[in-house]
Amino acid sequence: MNSINNFPKGEMIPVNGIKLEVFEAGRENRGNPIILCHGWPEHAYSWRNQIPVLVEAGYHVIVPNQRGYGNSSNPTEVTDYDINKLSGDLVELLNYYGYSDAIFVGHDWGAMVVWWLTLLHPQRVKKIINLSIPYQVRGDIPWIAFMEKYLGEDYYFVHFNKKPGVADAVFDENTEQFLNNLYRKNEPIKEPEPGMALINLALKKESTGEPVLSKKDLEVFTSAFKASGFTGSINWYRNLDRNWTILKDVDPIIKPPSLMIYGERDVIPKFEKLSDFVPNVDIITLDCGHWIMEEKPEEINKIIVDWLK
Repeated sequence: MNSINNFPKGEMIPVNGIKLEVFEAGRENRGNPIILCHGWPEHAYSWRNQIPVLVEAGYHVIVPNQRGYGNSSNPTEVTDYDINKLSGDLVELLNYYGYSDAIFVGHDWGAMVVWWLTLLHPQRVKKIINLSIPYQVRGDIPWIAFMEKYLGEDYYFVHFNKKPGVADAVFDENTEQFLNNLYRKNEPIKEPEPGMALINLALKKESTGEPVLSKKDLEVFTSAFKASGFTGSINWYRNLDRNWTILKDVDPIIKPPSLMIYGERDVIPKFEKLSDFVPNVDIITLDCGHWIMEEKPEEINKIIVDWLK
């Protein structure tokens, strides 16, 4: 397993009017880039177990802390986190390293960004590997209104948009407790409680299930979010309807070869019509929850390397 001690050192790289903290490994494999995109509330460090394996497999591995995370720029304007900005950061990262395209790997929100990057800049994406979050179809009504209708106003996507700043403050005040309660596996199935689930989680004194992070790894995440706060990363959610508008006129079909990896126990549902929108997709399901790289690092490494071969 990779650890804090041999995780690459971050470098601040100017892109798209901001700076990204980027962790790079395998420069000797120049010409074969793979870019790993974390989700929420994660960090480039989420990919620590994949980096050395991908370097050994011959890849130039580039892992940014995306805007709003770690030491990367944390703009105050909500609109600075829309998909034009997030995908623009990745395009300029390619330009910085002199690459016309790359393989992109995404988990959680990182997967959403990779799907949409591919729609907006198809020529820059060679292959896709996405974990946990399947392609999201752009329906007739904006996403937040759709979620509010079917999942209620306490659903976290809706709450983040309707009550800006409320959840952010709770997470900022209870950072370690929130992350410790969130990064779990094998949790008992229980009825959902009233209120906003993630706020309840942040305030909960007792953890359930088993941790997926060691104490040292949890400390990396905790210190990063204590430094940056949560607002920048939550602002990604506050652009969902803006992204719906931005994606209005793009071809919705994902053309590059793609691999979708689901966790069987994830609360995020599978998308049964995935191959209608991603025709060149292979689908693998693992017996785990949402935090796939934390729960199944060896399996993920083997699947990714074998699929890329």
